[in-house]
Amino acid sequence: MTTATPAHTAPFRFFALRVLRTRRLGPSLVRVTFGGDTRSATGGDGLTGFAAGGRDQSLSLFLPLPGQPAPVVPVEEGDGWWAAWRALPEDVRAVMRSYTVREQRHNPDELDIDFALHPDGGPACRWADDATPGDRVLVLGPAVADNTAVRFRPPAGTDSVLIWADETSLPAAAAILEWLPAGTKTRVWLDVPYGADRMELPTAADTTVHWLAHDEDAPSALDAVRAAELPGASPYAWLAGEAGTVKELRRHLVRERGLDRRNVTFVGYWRRGLSEEQLREEAGKGA
Repeated sequence: MTTATPAHTAPFRFFALRVLRTRRLGPSLVRVTFGGDTRSATGGDGLTGFAAGGRDQSLSLFLPLPGQPAPVVPVEEGDGWWAAWRALPEDVRAVMRSYTVREQRHNPDELDIDFALHPDGGPACRWADDATPGDRVLVLGPAVADNTAVRFRPPAGTDSVLIWADETSLPAAAAILEWLPAGTKTRVWLDVPYGADRMELPTAADTTVHWLAHDEDAPSALDAVRAAELPGASPYAWLAGEAGTVKELRRHLVRERGLDRRNVTFVGYWRRGLSEEQLREEAGKGA
C-alpha cells in the first residue's frame, strides 16, 4: 500500500450552508445534510469551491446562538478571523466546533456531517438534535482537496492499517474505510455507548471490525487492542477520539508494540471536562 501524499498547506475559506434534511443513524449519531445558502452575504455561492479531501477531512463549523437566524462570525482574510471572533461578546459570537466531512456530493451539491449526541451534550449536540430544514450555519472549510485538515496519511511502504475511534470520530473512521484501497489489511476498534450504534461500514479493504459497546460490557479500548494481533509487517495506526484514551493507545503501540511513532497518527477530538475552545487555547491553535 503506497498511498502517502505530501501534506500541502491549502487555502481555507468560509462557506454559508443551510440544512436540507436530517436522519438519525442510531442512539448516538444524527446525520445532517447541508446545501449551499445562496441567501447569505457570506460564503459566495454556498458549496461552490468546497473541496473535501476525503478520509478524516475536518472543518470548523459555526452555529448560531439560540434566537439568532444565522451565526455571527467576522469573516476576515487569512487567520484574522480567529482574533476577531474571539473579540466578540460571548453572548453574540457563534458557537464553533470541529467536525468531519462524512461525505461530499455533487449535482446537486450536498455535504453530510454526522453529529455525536449525548444526554448532557453541549450546544452543538443540542443544535444537531433540533436541526430542521432551512437552519443556517457557516463553515471554514477547504478550497482544495489536498489540505492540512486531512490527517490520515499512511506513509509509503504501509502494508496494513489499525484504526481506533469513539462515537465522535466514528464518522471519520467510516469515511477512511470507504477510501482505503481494495484488499488493504485493516483492523478496526469502534468504541460506542450502545450496541444499537452499530452500522454498516462500506469498504473494499480486508477489514475486521470490533464494536466495543459500553452497554454490552465490552473491554476497554486499551485492553482490546493490547490483546489483538496486529496485521502486516509495517502497520499504520490512526487513533482519534477522547484525548486520554488516544494517548494511552499511542503509548501502547509505540512503547509496547514498537511501532515507529511516525506511523501513528493520533488526534484528540475532545477531552473530558474541557470545551473545544479550552482545548484550542491549551494546544495554542487558532484554526
